[in-house]
Amino acid sequence: MIRGFFTAMVLVALAYAASFVLFVSLLPMTPQSVPKADGIVVLTGGGTRLDRADDLFESGVGKRLLISGVDLTTSKKTLKRLVHGGPRFDCCADVGYSAEDTRGNAQEAADWTRRNGFHRVILVTARYHMPRSLREFSTAMPDVTFLPYPVEQGRIDLSGWWRYPRTIFLLHREYVKYLATLVTTSMARSTKNVS
Repeated sequence: MIRGFFTAMVLVALAYAASFVLFVSLLPMTPQSVPKADGIVVLTGGGTRLDRADDLFESGVGKRLLISGVDLTTSKKTLKRLVHGGPRFDCCADVGYSAEDTRGNAQEAADWTRRNGFHRVILVTARYHMPRSLREFSTAMPDVTFLPYPVEQGRIDLSGWWRYPRTIFLLHREYVKYLATLVTTSMARSTKNVS
């Protein structure tokens, strides 16, 4: 009986490890081209995200840009300077201060999307963060089409992630959060379907 329990635990651990490796191997890559959309939402958390989102925005890919999850002490003027924003930034970039996590980003973006009547939105965040973000955003806005634009995150090297303990830890923490999000969003979706 003890041997059977031990075997079961080993099998569960192997399955978990395999699912984690699969999660990392399926992280989306940055697309070579991006179709036009109504708007662009970028989640704060790294300068690369903001720079790439502003590049897309200034090239005319989206009508408006939402920078979600900005610290209350950071002004729009400061953000424009950080991303070297162009002329469109003043009129058509919005700054969201209410989000404190990914679910909050999704709620903030949902309000912004409804207010502007958008149906097709480009979502910009880090590669490792994209699966969880897409899940939260799709749950908050089931009628909106999201076009993922994952970006490489500064010092995080995903090409040889298994060689770097800090990167393994980061990816594993994100995977655990992703699994939790699968549960919470599934419950939220089933509650909406019932009501």
